[in-house]
Amino acid sequence: MFDIGFSELLVIAVVALLVLGPERLPKAARFAGLWVRRARAQWYSVRSELERELAADELKRSLRETETQMRDIDASVRAADAEARREFDAMRTATRALPADTADPPPALTPTDRRDAPGYARAYEPEPDDAADDAPREARDDRA
Repeated sequence: MFDIGFSELLVIAVVALLVLGPERLPKAARFAGLWVRRARAQWYSVRSELERELAADELKRSLRETETQMRDIDASVRAADAEARREFDAMRTATRALPADTADPPPALTPTDRRDAPGYARAYEPEPDDAADDAPREARDDRA
């Protein structure tokens, strides 16, 4: 703030000693210190109030930006929803326009029929020895 060096403070102290005298100088120094403390306290109060206002403004600006982003996201979600509904309706009308299939559905296969059907993977069926491996260790030792 002010650029006061040691030499200027020494000059001020000598002038104060000459003007006020040794008996009134301590009282004047206390009075000056009181005013300096009050001035600093007032300055810190003003500074903290300004910082709080700036923080509140920053928070409000951030809130407005977030609201704008939320509106943009909401608009894009609504647009995607409308597009999906249009495509779904188009697919529904396209499937309704297809001729109905008059053939009977194929009969359901039983587990035995499935095993005998072409393309059935026999790897899914357990081997007879696989069931023996599930026996306790002692039982397996007796087999060998």
